[in-house]
Amino acid sequence: MAKKILVIHGPNLDLLGQREIDVYGKLTLDEINSSLSKLAKELQVEIEAIQFASEGDIVKKIGSVKKDGFSALVINPAAYTHYSVAIRDAVAAVSIPTIEVHLSNIYAREEFRHTSVIAGVASGQVSGFGLNSYLLGLRAAAELVK
Repeated sequence: MAKKILVIHGPNLDLLGQREIDVYGKLTLDEINSSLSKLAKELQVEIEAIQFASEGDIVKKIGSVKKDGFSALVINPAAYTHYSVAIRDAVAAVSIPTIEVHLSNIYAREEFRHTSVIAGVASGQVSGFGLNSYLLGLRAAAELVK
């Protein structure tokens, strides 16, 4: 049975391809999810990709990962990266391999974006490589659950 990996996209990522193209590029969320699905087949893992605008919805979904049969989490918390202790605590509570991903290099942007409260409880972080941040994150998650 293939391992299941959950991919969570945070707020405003549903606007990819329309917003701040100079920062996030022209790819849409659907195109990112399609690329992730293709790679998941190659890696012989199953993925479910979901986007939430609400912090509470993200926390609730993370809290159900084990019950829902997921072995790992790939998450782009978006703006919540910098201040959501609730998401951080949810990741810590479920104790599954978690890869934090970002399309842009958060450390090369505004100073408030240089801090991730999630990174300390994640298995690793990939940022600054656009779509490849997600693909590298999925590869890492798949490797961690082999």
